Amino acid sequence: MKKSELERFLQKVPPHPAPEASLEQYMTPAPAAASALFFAAQCGDITGKRVGDLGCGTGILALGACLLGASGVVAIDIDRASVDTGRRFAENEGLVIDWQVGDIAEFHGELDTAVMNPPFGAQKRHADRPFLEKAFECASTVHSFHMAATEQFVEREASAAGFAVTHKNKYEFAIRHLYDFHRKEKAQIEVVLLRMTRGG
Repeated sequence: MKKSELERFLQKVPPHPAPEASLEQYMTPAPAAASALFFAAQCGDITGKRVGDLGCGTGILALGACLLGASGVVAIDIDRASVDTGRRFAENEGLVIDWQVGDIAEFHGELDTAVMNPPFGAQKRHADRPFLEKAFECASTVHSFHMAATEQFVEREASAAGFAVTHKNKYEFAIRHLYDFHRKEKAQIEVVLLRMTRGG
């Protein structure tokens, strides 16, 4: 599958049915998701690997990993409505994913690779920390989106967990008006994708 084909498929993934500001439920833009997943595949982190999408929402990263040949994909999120939406979409597309509803702290599976777009911490400072901690616990390689301004914080968290940052890829997310406190119809957010591996 070409990256352009993956992006076109991911454009079809439905958004959160009832997004909550407290959970910072913003969907990963399809172009960024396709680019990140193709990069992960080029690194040898997707095909034939057990991949987990932590804080999956409706599963755009999980679905992409499945299409790129992961041997198994688990998608977990605390929001049942989002998980159910992703599950129905996957079933309609004939994609097999282990969908789980629950707090990521309750997940104790073993993964080769974690892919995720955790909360950026706009509502709660360092809201991405529990996702990083869980990813470092259960996976040997982590691909994670973060606000560019928090890059150093993420690097410190990785180092403390025995992980090293091997790559940094920059993106701009177009965030559309979603919540009542948003004042603009669309805002551009500078984002960095970090690839982190245990032991470097």
